[in-house]
Amino acid sequence: MQTFAPIALFVYNRPQHTARTLKFLAQNELAAESRLFIFSDGFKSAADEASVNEVRELLKTVEGFKSVEVIERSQNMGLANSIIAGVSKLTADYGQVIVFEDDLISSPHTLTYFNEALERYRDEEKVMHIGAYMYSLKDAELPETFFYRAATSWGWATWDRAWQHFEPNIDTLMSQFDGAKKSAFSIEHTMNFWKQMQDFKNGRNNSWAIRWYASIFLKGGLTLNPSHSLVNNIGHDGTGIHSGINDIYNVIINPKPIVHFPEEIKENKKAYEAIKAFLANRKGTLWQRIKRYVIQRLK
Repeated sequence: MQTFAPIALFVYNRPQHTARTLKFLAQNELAAESRLFIFSDGFKSAADEASVNEVRELLKTVEGFKSVEVIERSQNMGLANSIIAGVSKLTADYGQVIVFEDDLISSPHTLTYFNEALERYRDEEKVMHIGAYMYSLKDAELPETFFYRAATSWGWATWDRAWQHFEPNIDTLMSQFDGAKKSAFSIEHTMNFWKQMQDFKNGRNNSWAIRWYASIFLKGGLTLNPSHSLVNNIGHDGTGIHSGINDIYNVIINPKPIVHFPEEIKENKKAYEAIKAFLANRKGTLWQRIKRYVIQRLK
């Protein structure tokens, strides 16, 4: 009998977002058979104490899962350190993990997709990450799922055998890139992945996700992705620590279950080109960019 992967949910100070994330997660087909571990980070300052405590009160009411364990941090670890520690713990204990943050709404079939993919590619060393989010790739006519190089961080899963290759040291990672690798890593410079690496080194972000993608990339790994997203991020409303206000990455969630997975373990060229085209044009026309900037300033 298959043992379903534990779910790691990372929360902080957004009770309304957390409640929506939990509501949709509990509606998943495999929720009642899945262990849920909720990592509640400690407040960074007195200004956040009340909202962190409000989230923790909400967590006392969570039900609908095989088990629920809340890990309350007494001090603020920050999202990156919290995720690294939580994922390391659960992959060591269970050999696999499904990861959510507090601003993701999911399809009822998201956990099924994760667990089926975890089982299917368990022994495929080249497959290192399973993502549930995908950009709105209109008219791309892609297969239901495909392999790609970059790792998305909005709902994902992995195994202990892959996570052991996570390299947190930014200097160790950056020293392995030459010009060709920087281009391939950044999808031919259509996405600012290399800048995110530089920003981390210079203390301008604290991203675990860019270091995880770099670790996968340098190992020659691949990520599995749906062509129609199974999650949507509701955190781009100005409430998030690491996100601003925009709708560039907003998607309509796929209401159907995933039934087809790729047999061949190689990057899908058509999907790569569709993603590259999306990234190259994602910010829209000059007028759309100005409009977005004004809205952000007003809010």
